[in-house]
Amino acid sequence: MCKNLGSLDRSLRLIAGLVLISLVFIGPQTPWGWIGVVGLLTAAIGYCPLYSLFGFSSCPLKRNS
Repeated sequence: MCKNLGSLDRSLRLIAGLVLISLVFIGPQTPWGWIGVVGLLTAAIGYCPLYSLFGFSSCPLKRNS
């Protein structure tokens, strides 16, 4: 499993995940905020299964030419 998330993408997922999880404890307090765990996990490991499914990558590639 190679990484397919760039640093900007990982940072945005981390921030969005934290915001969504905080909504569970403050704000509307609905269980939908737990979706933020997915953002945190993908940011932590640097891999998004949906990106692989669609063949997308935001990670810069190092090419040996």
